[in-house]
Amino acid sequence: MTELAELITRDESCNLAAVRRVAAMLDLDPEEIREGDPLPRGWHFILLGADTRRSSLRSDGFPGLGVPMPDLGLPRLMLGSRTVTFHGDIPIGGSLRRSSAVKSLRQKQTDSGAMAIVTIGHELTLRGDEAPVLTETQTYLLLPASSSSPAGTYKHPAAVAERVKTARPDDTLLFQYSALGFNSHKIHIDRAHAQDVEGFPDLVVNGGLVTLLLTEFIRTDLLQTPKALRIRHLAPLFSRRPITLAADRNGDSWHLKAFDDNNTHAVDMEVDIQ
Repeated sequence: MTELAELITRDESCNLAAVRRVAAMLDLDPEEIREGDPLPRGWHFILLGADTRRSSLRSDGFPGLGVPMPDLGLPRLMLGSRTVTFHGDIPIGGSLRRSSAVKSLRQKQTDSGAMAIVTIGHELTLRGDEAPVLTETQTYLLLPASSSSPAGTYKHPAAVAERVKTARPDDTLLFQYSALGFNSHKIHIDRAHAQDVEGFPDLVVNGGLVTLLLTEFIRTDLLQTPKALRIRHLAPLFSRRPITLAADRNGDSWHLKAFDDNNTHAVDMEVDIQ
């Protein structure tokens, strides 16, 4: 990858106990998870957490994801997009090397004030291999302070798609997902911060958690194995409110969407199938 900052490498382990906890979080039987099995695609978020010291956290609690996240005087952070390519399977119990870097940082002026767009790249490589088994890029928006609640109370028509299901993330699910990824971003775990400081009506569902719900929809309902994901986060989703997951086949790929309780299109995912 072409990095803007120093490439940071670290050893990771696809630990059986951690994977079983992901299964338990998803209300699956953890005892069915065995060492040596392939990690379900989408569960790799446990390998991208950061062990940032509390004294080094941003003011909003965000720990970064293996690389220091710049502040730039912009106190709010939101996930904008993500791409994931699965070059192969990660065996449960396997050892990996993770390489991470800030790939780009762009500052701009908008009608709402200054903002910055930061893209972070990750590669996961199995020990003994040269080529990565997984690559991921994440694009974040750094935004100025705000105390106003986002608009979006208009009730849109219900989603119509080939396959539809409903999920309802609650505070417990947000806590468990945040804990497994060691993500202390306050918009996911501190309701007073989310409402009083960031201006949201409730805790914000982690962007990665919505991605996980969609990839589980692919795995358990569509019975497909993804080889690449392209995700855009268009609007926030909130705890204790229903999320509609919708999927349409598009040739050899699938197009998935997530809608909030007002049927606002919140997440868009294009999926290439293996």
